[in-house]
Amino acid sequence: MKTHTVAELLWMTIPDNQLSKYNQSVTLHPPCLPSRSGGNIPDRKLRQEGHILKSTKMLAIPLLLMFICFLGYAQSPQSPSSQPDTTGTPDLIVNTDLLSHQWVVRDEQLAATACSVEEGGITPGLRTIIRFTVETPNIGDADIIVGDPNVHIANNDGLFEFATCHHHYHFRHYALYQLIDPNTGFIWKAAKKGFCMLDTDPVPTSTGGAPPRSSQFRNCGAIGIPGNQGISHGWADTYRFFLSGQFFVLDGGDGQPVVPPGTYIIRITVNPPFKPVAGEPCRFLERIDTDGQPICHQLQESNYSNNVGEALVTIPDHPGKTGVGPAAGTPAKEDFDEHDNKIPN
Repeated sequence: MKTHTVAELLWMTIPDNQLSKYNQSVTLHPPCLPSRSGGNIPDRKLRQEGHILKSTKMLAIPLLLMFICFLGYAQSPQSPSSQPDTTGTPDLIVNTDLLSHQWVVRDEQLAATACSVEEGGITPGLRTIIRFTVETPNIGDADIIVGDPNVHIANNDGLFEFATCHHHYHFRHYALYQLIDPNTGFIWKAAKKGFCMLDTDPVPTSTGGAPPRSSQFRNCGAIGIPGNQGISHGWADTYRFFLSGQFFVLDGGDGQPVVPPGTYIIRITVNPPFKPVAGEPCRFLERIDTDGQPICHQLQESNYSNNVGEALVTIPDHPGKTGVGPAAGTPAKEDFDEHDNKIPN
């Protein structure tokens, strides 16, 4: 007798006359909900032979669909048809146009329970901040393949660390956020501490105008839950301005000097160079610095010279809660993580 997964059995309990309501979601999200016409889904005959109990309670259908989705992503973070492209070399850049058009300076209430407050050493309360969007397209001719963070943690290879507040793994040294005074060169750091690389937005221009392939990397992973991180060529990983940690504190509430009103530079460096601390591996050596220390990168690329993006921003004296800038008047979602998932309490 053929065996079936829990997801398949649950799928069979949905009456046929109700399936048409969900056909669109089935075809749009194949890793989440299997197609009834596919060869791997048990047919009506199996149900008629009494192997499972047919459910006719319509209130159960949404719950069943949600449970099937959960099982599908937990069991298969990457589509079975996904074939990462390893021929060639990736190349990451920063979308400076998006950076320059999605920022806002405003007064915002930051809760003591917010992960960015905890991780950034920020005093909770009403703070003056500047929020901004960061998008990092892979314009190379190969995918960035990171895979399951659980495997990297087990191997102790230095790529990931566990974020206790977010309850998942963060990739180390993925991007560097800096707010720079162009007159003095002084640099402020951002509240953001960790990243999870996923295919979030297609970037057709990076593949010569051709439509990008289907997304390959869609799951951050967590303790005991397989993930699949990376960025396909022709796709970008995007961190929207309204999400957790996508800001600089301007009023000194994080222990840094107050940022006076004026014009500043937001500088984003993807896959930034770093000098390993004791016990930290150097995965890809760029060069040896003048002090004899190695300059390293976490990810291999064909070109490290195009990893920096900058945008000019104007910081006013009293921005107010509505804010000043292209994204003024938009709400924040500080209780959502880097990829718009609700952070568990």
